[in-house]
Amino acid sequence: MLINATMEHLRELSLSGMARALAEQMENAEYNSLTFEERLGMLCDREIQDRYNRRLERNLRMAKLRTVACIEDIDFRRARGLERSVVMSLASAQWVAAHQNVLIVGPTGAGKTFLGCALANAAVRAGNTALYIRAPRLFNDLVIARGDGRWVRLMAAWSRVDVLIIDDLVLQPVTPAQASDLLEVIEDRSQRRSTIVTSQLPIAEWHAALGDPTLADAILDRLTSNAHRIAMHGDSMRRREPKHTSGERDAPDQPDTAAKPAAVRRSAAR
Repeated sequence: MLINATMEHLRELSLSGMARALAEQMENAEYNSLTFEERLGMLCDREIQDRYNRRLERNLRMAKLRTVACIEDIDFRRARGLERSVVMSLASAQWVAAHQNVLIVGPTGAGKTFLGCALANAAVRAGNTALYIRAPRLFNDLVIARGDGRWVRLMAAWSRVDVLIIDDLVLQPVTPAQASDLLEVIEDRSQRRSTIVTSQLPIAEWHAALGDPTLADAILDRLTSNAHRIAMHGDSMRRREPKHTSGERDAPDQPDTAAKPAAVRRSAAR
């Protein structure tokens, strides 16, 4: 009866991980050889690990990453401008803590979206939040939000995300109104949060593609002043591996379909 009451109290205190671990200890006689302190430490470790896993799963779901991508699945064998040392350094997510940006450019199918999502996945696994959005959808969402009165709330929500992925920037001509909205998004994040931007255009061509010179100056100044730049090249991963079903493969550039939740890679207990 006493153990049942203890289990119920643990659940009431939202210590479900400890409750499950205690049940396992009670069912396995091997734990009897351990001291009270050792068993208590194991209960605490389980609770910490369970909370980390739940937070990780929740943050990956909220990130809405376009593709299930992990740093471990990146293919470094092909010559396409990816340096293993640079990517692995970014995988540590220290650039997120420093509020720096990552700018990824390259031709369609080179793996820009996969790399951006993989870096965001690594950032989430390091304890940060993230959100993926294609540039055309970003502009459309802001237009709709301005019309129904959610503009301020939407901007505030985006400004709180640790890593915002803007995919396919300047894939289409940017109007002055869109450039103004983009500046507001980037300004809210400058020196406070991190942004990943992918584009088919080289960074040197972004200024002209952003239209208004004054707005373009302001946007690029905030994006590039503290950014890591990755220029990819080579043939499309989709054309070279048409039957590829796992690992790296860039997401389509044109369709804007709903993102599937990213798979959670269980990390070792911290």
